[in-house]
Amino acid sequence: MSDRRKFLKQSLLSSAAFFPGVIHSSPLIGRKDTQRKAPLILSTWNHGVPANATALETLKSGGSILDAVEKGVMTTELDLENLSVGLQGLPDREGIVTLDASIMKGNGECGSVAFLRQVRHPISVARKVMEDTPHVMLAGEGARQFAIAQGFPLEKEELSPGAKRAYEEWKKTSQYKPIINIENHDTIGMIGIGEDGKMAGSCTTSGLAYKMHGRVGDSPIIGAGLYVDDEVGAATATGLGETIIRICGSFLIVELMRQGRSPQEACEEAVRRLVAKSSNSKEIQAGFLAINKDGEMGAFAVQPGFNYAQGDMSSNELIDSKSYFN
Repeated sequence: MSDRRKFLKQSLLSSAAFFPGVIHSSPLIGRKDTQRKAPLILSTWNHGVPANATALETLKSGGSILDAVEKGVMTTELDLENLSVGLQGLPDREGIVTLDASIMKGNGECGSVAFLRQVRHPISVARKVMEDTPHVMLAGEGARQFAIAQGFPLEKEELSPGAKRAYEEWKKTSQYKPIINIENHDTIGMIGIGEDGKMAGSCTTSGLAYKMHGRVGDSPIIGAGLYVDDEVGAATATGLGETIIRICGSFLIVELMRQGRSPQEACEEAVRRLVAKSSNSKEIQAGFLAINKDGEMGAFAVQPGFNYAQGDMSSNELIDSKSYFN
């Protein structure tokens, strides 16, 4: 799958014409333009480039920042080549695809779903939880029943061709071991600030490949995979969810920014804490993105290889993050 990631990166470079204003930059090291004028969208990994493009088009069409972060990651949920997000994602060890997602507004309103099956757009179900229920999270069969009641169609429960091939190969050894920077934990997290200063974020994933049936990662947990506060800023996470949950990573970053840290400083501190609490930190990957209310941005990861998309009304860049280990 590492070859596939190289192919995706090369494809993005060769198809920049499909995304107006796309610029592919050098690593963040030495950059002085870490502050941009709103509206601004950040999202994890190279699949963030087309997701950002959709989010920015949503804003240009008059949508809110909440609409933008929902529609943006829906693009990734539909990407049949992506094996880490959506129903086409890699399954658990029982061969079943289960989805996690969360969405949050800067005023504290939020919603999420966990261990959801057969629904094409878990991010939209999460938004319905936020807007149409008194709850924050619905899980498992309850989440599926809620989705049906809200009019979401149930899809046939079968593996996508790519996921089926990978699963059949995995069953030869049935070994579970997350591998750095390949699509067994590549969540898409998106955070943004609108022209009016309002903020929102979204996070959606099919979770770790070949996980135990019932496992839930950081993506649907408010404060772990995603946190947004209009008074301060927003953060999102990707990577091995268990390590992110243990430090409440996204909430930690926002609180550090509240105390005066820059987004970059806050992301770096979160990674340091994650590494300190992980006995196998050299074997895992986790990365964070952050933005404050002034449009300053930050990104940091445990290992090299984490990249993210940064978009505004004039550009949509793919940027390599700095990391704890070199």
